[in-house]
Parts: sequence; C-alpha cells; structure tokens
Amino acid sequence: MKGVFKINGKERELTFKPHHTLLDILRDNGYTEVKEGCREGECGACVVLLNGKLVNSCQVLAASVIGSEILTVKGIGDLHSPHPIQEAFVEAGAVQCGFCTPGMVLATYYLFSKNTDPDEKDIKQALDGNLCRCTGYVKILDAVRLAIKKMKERENEKV
Repeated sequence: MKGVFKINGKERELTFKPHHTLLDILRDNGYTEVKEGCREGECGACVVLLNGKLVNSCQVLAASVIGSEILTVKGIGDLHSPHPIQEAFVEAGAVQCGFCTPGMVLATYYLFSKNTDPDEKDIKQALDGNLCRCTGYVKILDAVRLAIKKMKERENEKV
C-alpha cells in the first residue's frame, strides 16, 4: 500500500503493508523519536498528535489515517530550536534514560493546547498513560510546572 501523510509539516508518501500500524511506518521511515514500548497502548512511548489529538500510534492502523497530519516531538522543536517544554524537561533533569521523554513532552504539549493554566490534578491526568520506568515522576512533574512558567513568560513577552 501507499499513502501520503503530513508528518511534522511535510508531506511524505510512504509504502507499507496493510497490517502496519502508524508506529510501524513512522519507525520504518526514520522517525525514531516515536518509541516502541508495549505495543498495547499502555505505556505512552509511541504517542503522536494525529490531526491534533494525542494517540498511541501502536493502536492505529496506518491505512486508516492516510492523508492525516501527524506531529512527533521533533515537530515541535529540535536541538537547535527547542520548544519551551523541551527546554523545561532538560533543565528539570526529567529526561533520565530518555525513552519516555518524547511521549511525556507531547502529552504536556497537548495539555497546554487545551489548558494554558493547568493545576496539579490536570497535569497528572494529562500524563496518565505515559509510563516512566526510571523515576518516581517527581522531576517530570517539576518539568511540566517549569514549562508552564516558561510558556506564560513567553506569552507575556508577546504582549
């Protein structure tokens, strides 16, 4: 099968088998920032934004989303121009081994797209479904709080 997908703002025509998931085609085409964890939709390592909605890419058949817009963590910022959320995760020491980081960052990004002033409950709920096997989540929660601060500062600079 072939299909065109808009990934991180760029259209790509990809070839894949009918049983391939969105995770499969992303990984097979160099989007290694999307991690393969449990393949059961439980760990959050493979999350992407699909047409603006946070989804576990391991649970989506690629053929069902041909023509869709997909955003990975590299689509919000990169090493040379990181997003404030990415900066906050690094500054707070919330990257540990890094395996869960792309999913945590995207879950935080999605949270902010819906709620620019989340409280502790909102943050924990947004991160629910993203597992980190390295920490007790303290630094991750610190990073999200720092990201909130950075995002507000950035907004105030625009005014």
